[in-house]
Amino acid sequence: MLRLRNEISAYKNEQQLWHVEKEIPNSAGNLCLHLIGNLKGFIGTHIGQTGYVRDRPLEFSLKNIPREELLKHIDETAVDVDAALSALTEAQLDEEYPLVVFEEKMTIGFFLTHLLAHLSYHLGQINYHRRLLDL
Repeated sequence: MLRLRNEISAYKNEQQLWHVEKEIPNSAGNLCLHLIGNLKGFIGTHIGQTGYVRDRPLEFSLKNIPREELLKHIDETAVDVDAALSALTEAQLDEEYPLVVFEEKMTIGFFLTHLLAHLSYHLGQINYHRRLLDL
């Protein structure tokens, strides 16, 4: 979550967080909201039992949220994710994830690896978006 926080903080012009162009429909702001929803939902709700209710369409439809509010949500997500992961035992990593996500059951450990790859993928998109716009 620190990398996401750093990427969002690094935009020189806050308005660029919401810039979309040509065939790329997702702004960095929306990708940030998507990552927050993804982690709060899949880790916070289903592992940490936080009670968070995800609204995935809203992650892509909300616009122009102030950077400080995004950063606040990132920090809250980090707390939820840290708490959930800290409570996991090594044995639980081999247990079945409580939700079928990819049409078949998988272990918690496998799904956490997928979530890490998903986070890294979108972090790369945000980084590239920022570097293109902050010339």
